[in-house]
Amino acid sequence: MSQHLKDRALACLDAQRDHLIRTSATIHANPEIAFQEFKSSALLCDELEHAGFDVTRGIGGLETAFRAEAFGNGDGATVALLAEYDALPELGHACGHNIMGTASLGAALAVKSVLANLPGRVAVIGTPAEEGGGGKVILVARGIFNDVDAAMIVHPSGRNMVARGSLASTRLFLEFSGKASHAAAAPEEGINALEAVILTFNNVNALRLHLRPDARLHGIITNGGTAANIIPDYAAAQFSVRAAKHGYAQQVLRRVIQCAEAGAAATGATLKYSTNPSYADLIPNLTLAQAFAANWETLGVHVIDPRPDDRMGSTDMGNVSHVVPAIHPYIKITNEGIGGHTLEFRAASISPMANDGLILAAKGMAMTTIDLLSDPDLMARVKHEFDETVEKQKIERLGKFE
Repeated sequence: MSQHLKDRALACLDAQRDHLIRTSATIHANPEIAFQEFKSSALLCDELEHAGFDVTRGIGGLETAFRAEAFGNGDGATVALLAEYDALPELGHACGHNIMGTASLGAALAVKSVLANLPGRVAVIGTPAEEGGGGKVILVARGIFNDVDAAMIVHPSGRNMVARGSLASTRLFLEFSGKASHAAAAPEEGINALEAVILTFNNVNALRLHLRPDARLHGIITNGGTAANIIPDYAAAQFSVRAAKHGYAQQVLRRVIQCAEAGAAATGATLKYSTNPSYADLIPNLTLAQAFAANWETLGVHVIDPRPDDRMGSTDMGNVSHVVPAIHPYIKITNEGIGGHTLEFRAASISPMANDGLILAAKGMAMTTIDLLSDPDLMARVKHEFDETVEKQKIERLGKFE
């Protein structure tokens, strides 16, 4: 029965292929940065409403977030397909979120075409501002995932993977206030805010030696003064603080703040700091990942395991994975040497290979959603693994192993 439903869902996606590719291209051609994704969000909502989904816009207090639901023939699990659609400042869709939002749309349409034969419900949750704003972090905190049994999203990449994790991450914003004076005639009367920033960077560089290998610290000066002959009375910097585990990332964050406090103390400047919502490390549910991989293999997608020395980024899908069973597979849309957040990846995100990857991503999510809704035993195993993982996290935190 399950395979028959999968075949029907795959046929639905094949019929929708050209339309989905046009939707992806439209989002790609109209890039919108974090929390400003009004056109992209509206486009996906309109498509889902047209298909008969119950759509609620502006969920969790976020204007560009949404939730669209369709119901089966009785009580059962709720499977969430997450959609991202924000772009990068200046670079546009150089991370392929046009594919991610559209693939979840396609998967939802395919599942809905057979949902009358299944219990439970499928939900598309539109999650803005993955690129630094933490839309999912906010939605998790506001209870949007409280009734979700499993969640998934597929990211474009240079490789096909289903069980890759991510680094925990926090964006730190530093502002230093000093006192302006003439840099030649009266430098002794000034308090140099820029020197406080420079000392902060020097302190951070000294800190690197004493951090674990998985820690990542990178920053930029966002304001360094206005003229060389004026002692800067204001300067600002931004850091991204990452590590393999959320607990250790928070420890490193506190030490970076201490580096900034030392810079302020040495110069006499005043420090103000703030952070974006912290991204937790992604914990792939291996039971769910194996089911997803099995479906992709039937479509001819060769799945590989992440390498032990893989360099990873961060995603707010990590926060979702700490509250519900979740996976964040990767679909190959370009050669492995072309990395995300580049002009080359932006071009690759609307290439013929990307269009194929879009449909394969949608098919993998649709097939796995059908598995979860039709097989209570699979869902039970997925939840059991998640419960064990959560308990292990509690023990590690109490034992300070992070």
